[in-house]
Amino acid sequence: MRDQRRDLTSLPKAHLHLHFTGSMRHGTLLELAERDGIALPDSLVTQWPPQLSAADEKGWFRFQRLYDVARSVLRTPDDVRRLVLEAAEDDVRDGGRWLEIQVDPSGYAARFGGITAFTDLVLDCVRDASERTGLGISLVIAANRTRHPLDARTLARLAAQYAGRGVSGFGLSNDERRGDTADFAPAFAIAERAGLLLVPHGGELAGPSNIRLCLDQLHAGRLGHGVRVVEDPALLDRVAADGVALEVCPVSNVALGVYSDLSSVPLPQLMAAGATIALGADDPLLFGSRLEGQYATMRAAHDLSDAQLAELARMSFRASRAPSDVLDRALVDISRWESTSPDTMEP
Repeated sequence: MRDQRRDLTSLPKAHLHLHFTGSMRHGTLLELAERDGIALPDSLVTQWPPQLSAADEKGWFRFQRLYDVARSVLRTPDDVRRLVLEAAEDDVRDGGRWLEIQVDPSGYAARFGGITAFTDLVLDCVRDASERTGLGISLVIAANRTRHPLDARTLARLAAQYAGRGVSGFGLSNDERRGDTADFAPAFAIAERAGLLLVPHGGELAGPSNIRLCLDQLHAGRLGHGVRVVEDPALLDRVAADGVALEVCPVSNVALGVYSDLSSVPLPQLMAAGATIALGADDPLLFGSRLEGQYATMRAAHDLSDAQLAELARMSFRASRAPSDVLDRALVDISRWESTSPDTMEP
């Protein structure tokens, strides 16, 4: 008999796939835009969350345009501090204990004095938010695959300078159908030598062939998304055996047209194959669903038991760069969540 349903907000979680601007609260976007007289498209105001699709390059361009508009409302250091603090508060409210938030400093450099100055600002905001909320936070610095690979090397050297000082990983984001993944290998080699976790996007808009490139050329230790590995059983076996974690973002997969509906997201197949999985919210500002929502939608779509949800939470910590004390405490508390009767849990 299937176990009863426990409150998902009290299940400890690590959040490993959250983009910087995409973490912004919708209300904050509206407030900052009004403050500076920035005109937002209807899809970010009255029609929010926007109807999106990335089935073709035109659809991805519309998505990226909305992201760029949202980024433009961040005008001052206090705006950045507010974004980081609110992202931390939202994760804590959803049961988050550890957050690895991804940012491309070059997207903010012009307004905040360069990539190094902006990184320093974000790290200061991270320390402040962590102290105020109790949430452990580190940065993943990510290159943009639509820019030149030499730009990625610059960001990799920047990330390497901060390795062990608030930066835990190096990534590669944007439309994976653009550019040549292998061209970014030199940047990832720089990050690898610095001991950073290598976390490129792969297996979302492109299929198994790009996942294989991420593994062979970029030496990925985790994959942003990675869900389409199910299309290649042998590759799925390899990913599972090697412990390469998949940052699965169900709501964004459906919103961008990777899958038609939540029940089509292949989470059960990934779990059955023994893959390491960490559920993530990707860009709550554009998809309208935060961390707890990913667990809730997968519970509903696939009738997941609380034992399965608890294992997903454990995997999120094991796939993270959380310190050992955070990891150990979280694993104990996840087991306590799983063993506590739902009737005695506080909502």
